[in-house]
Amino acid sequence: MNTRMDTTCSTGLRSPSQITRRVTESWARENLYCVACEADRVTPLPHNSKARDFTCAKCSAAYQLKSLKTWSDRRVPDAGYDAMMQALRSDVVPNLLVMQYTDNWLVHRLLLIPSFFFSPSAVERRKPLTSTARRDGWIGCNILLSEIAEDGKIPVILQGAPVAPAVVREQYEAVRPLAEIHTATRGWTLDVLRMVRRLGQRRFALNDMYAYERDLCALYPNNRNVRAKIRQQLQVLRDLGFIGFEGKGWYYLQR
Repeated sequence: MNTRMDTTCSTGLRSPSQITRRVTESWARENLYCVACEADRVTPLPHNSKARDFTCAKCSAAYQLKSLKTWSDRRVPDAGYDAMMQALRSDVVPNLLVMQYTDNWLVHRLLLIPSFFFSPSAVERRKPLTSTARRDGWIGCNILLSEIAEDGKIPVILQGAPVAPAVVREQYEAVRPLAEIHTATRGWTLDVLRMVRRLGQRRFALNDMYAYERDLCALYPNNRNVRAKIRQQLQVLRDLGFIGFEGKGWYYLQR
């Protein structure tokens, strides 16, 4: 994987946003590979493809590329809020690739968020555009990286150095069982996993997780039995191999 981008493909363009799109997508076309299978290339999609930039011809995995100069560990601007929420409900969100590039067109960081790691809690509704905007009233969204468990933030390029594709695919495969959970309940699993990681402890107690009861009540105000839901989701994470159960209310990380 070559981290230097070729700017000659943007000759004749004047708009900074058009230049960025042309250069970064040209780089992606030559360097991206599929993480869901062994394909060493992905195929660009037409520019009018909603929320999708590339697809894998072998396994049909879809990818969206977001390119930024300034990195934020908290949020990444995305497309329309309503469209994103509908995609979540329909389980058709693409894998997200977040790129940070330098002034001299080097890829400094590339982060993969698997499609099945998105939940409503990770999508932030932005304010509607004002009447002076071209799309008056349009409502966009942000992807909250801070609300995604570390398991779902897989480095592809880190500090300008590519991670070996075998390592990236291994990390993807390790979390892929989450994709089998129905989209209606996957949000709970992802949020409980995020809070398990937030504990920062290899061994933890059920009471440690109950400390997040208020946070989960805020996310799921219609649920009146959050503690039971926490116990249920810990069992799901145990069955998927993320955690183990010692007994008497104690758990431990498996990975």
